[in-house]
Amino acid sequence: MPVNLELKIKLKDPDRVIEKLKSIRADYKGELNQTDIYYRINNYRLKLRLENGTQTLIKYLRNEGTGKRWSEFQLLSLGNNEARSYLKDILDEEVVVEKVRRLYVFDNTRIHIDNVKELGTFLELETGVISNKEDAAKKFDEIKNLLSLDDTTEIRKSYGDLLMEKKGK
Repeated sequence: MPVNLELKIKLKDPDRVIEKLKSIRADYKGELNQTDIYYRINNYRLKLRLENGTQTLIKYLRNEGTGKRWSEFQLLSLGNNEARSYLKDILDEEVVVEKVRRLYVFDNTRIHIDNVKELGTFLELETGVISNKEDAAKKFDEIKNLLSLDDTTEIRKSYGDLLMEKKGK
């Protein structure tokens, strides 16, 4: 199962981060319109991501407690446009998160500037493990330093959890 190291923080000044991304020559990949439908199953989280005409089922397990925020995940690309209605007959939808994501890539780190409906603007880092966790952690710390990020304000919850909290669920 693929593994990455993650960080999520609320952004007060997304333009400052975008300028830093330009200065380090991070590769801008474009804007993604995403709707994530969350389901809770066993110990894992499951979400159906609808993104610019594609559908992906994402299963993940992530440490939301203390320490580094490692995430194990699996992706399943779906070709059928009826995935949501198919799953609705089997699983209860827990929450639906809508966001516009600006995606940048630097080395093996995906950098997301997310404007999340009802929640605000966030930055997410996802550094993929290529050879080992130690190397990934080193690259993760490097990008945090290059972007001057304060990880003491880290949010250790999914957007789904944040939205459910806001709605009192």
